[in-house]
Amino acid sequence: MTSIFAMSRTFKPRPTPSSASLTQGTKQYQLRKYAEQTLGSGNLRNAVVLPEGEEVCEWVAVHVVDFFNHLNMLYGTVTEFCNPTRCPMMNAGTKYEFLWEDGVTYKKPTALSAPLYVEALMSWVQNQLDDEKLFPQKIGVPFPKNFLSTCKTILRRLFRVYAHIYYEHFDQICALGIEAHLNTNYRHFYLFVTEFNLVEKRDMIPLAEFNDTIAGEYK
Repeated sequence: MTSIFAMSRTFKPRPTPSSASLTQGTKQYQLRKYAEQTLGSGNLRNAVVLPEGEEVCEWVAVHVVDFFNHLNMLYGTVTEFCNPTRCPMMNAGTKYEFLWEDGVTYKKPTALSAPLYVEALMSWVQNQLDDEKLFPQKIGVPFPKNFLSTCKTILRRLFRVYAHIYYEHFDQICALGIEAHLNTNYRHFYLFVTEFNLVEKRDMIPLAEFNDTIAGEYK
């Protein structure tokens, strides 16, 4: 029997700031440069740890933007294969189907084809990242009380795209020779969300076996 994970909002491509385009001297610029340097060390476990003296929301904000950008690029490599004919539902194998709900266009959990689901998801995430009340860009502006809960929703939904890629498009990823990039990116994602308890274990069941392998690698 297919397990149904009722979703709440969206997913679609959006250009977000890289460290090169962020204003030098700002906290986000500094944290992104630090993240890039620690990732370059090759130790993903150390790369997700909150830098000493830094604020959790700032660290989470930088990573949410980066995971969104990286996943957007990864999904973009398989869009010619991910079409309504080949992927009529947003799924991860035969056991897991993801439904879409945003409270506006889709007021209740709705079955969509994978490309439509991903488009809706990316659009929703883009809107969250563009909202300066939620993701403040100016120095000194505090994060709102609902910031971390919103990030949890964003990351939980981004996970579903990873799951769809692994189950339905991994052959194409391998044919393109970018499976190592996908695996490293997902490892980073998994280690980060578990470090800060941002996605529940039950919400990552489709990749549970891989997740256990990653956890074992970084004990």
